[in-house]
Amino acid sequence: MEHFDLIADYLLQHKLLFSALMFGIMLLLRRLTISRIRGDDNFLSDEQRKWISRTKNGTFSVLLLLLFILWQAEISKFALSLTAIAVAVVVASKEIILCFTGSIQRASSRSFRIGDWIEVGALCGEVIEHNLMATVIQEVDIHHGNYHYTGKTVTLPNSMFFSVPVKNMNFMKRYVYHHFSVTIRETVNLYPLVPIMLAKMDEHCDDFAEVAKRYNHVIERHAGVDLPGAEPHIQLSNTETGEQLVHFMLFCPTNRAAEIEQLIREDFMGLYCHHFQSKEKTVTRPQEVSGDFSQSVS
Repeated sequence: MEHFDLIADYLLQHKLLFSALMFGIMLLLRRLTISRIRGDDNFLSDEQRKWISRTKNGTFSVLLLLLFILWQAEISKFALSLTAIAVAVVVASKEIILCFTGSIQRASSRSFRIGDWIEVGALCGEVIEHNLMATVIQEVDIHHGNYHYTGKTVTLPNSMFFSVPVKNMNFMKRYVYHHFSVTIRETVNLYPLVPIMLAKMDEHCDDFAEVAKRYNHVIERHAGVDLPGAEPHIQLSNTETGEQLVHFMLFCPTNRAAEIEQLIREDFMGLYCHHFQSKEKTVTRPQEVSGDFSQSVS
């Protein structure tokens, strides 16, 4: 007991050594806990990511509290000496304060959680970690219609949440409204192709049509709005330069969106070439024959 009191007195007299010791112990405990949570898995589940984030935030909070208790007297004296330059400190630490308040705003509004897909400005990705200062996302290529992970990890300061809107796209992890367009330069009547293409799109979506309808209904109930529905849609319009624009929309599994898009493009181009280029050949052949005949007569 006497040895313990001597060690405690020594550590309290040498606070820097005590602080370094606490930091090392907390860091070791955090590493052991995280390695226990990860196990031997190559890929982390959402539940594992949540517990890893909780472990990191918890150890940081405990360490911060212990250091504050240890250095309380020095902090009080230092705070009194900072009274005259408080405004300068606030201005200098503006971003840090915004990050802290941004974290509070995120937690209070519950705008997203670990595992959700979010869009912040031009960045899209899956949330893999968040703390008091920043939010870390695994970037997802949404804008090009691939919905694949790019392999890039993006760290967003929480201060961004006050200046940039945050879009929660969690439902897009399973099913997505996939849009793509085909531009046609020739002036032809494309409307006869619409029912044929809708039938072909139904064939490509037949194996998941029932699940898509149920999932679409779940999204409608959660959002409280009337969504377009799970059926494929085709819309014809024109570009600013006068070309015809065939716009396709389908509600499909996210991991199959790019594959189904290629199948629909292949069907449309094959149908377009067969329907219109064959007509052009039948129109040009009599002209070619008449031209050859007139040359032979002359």
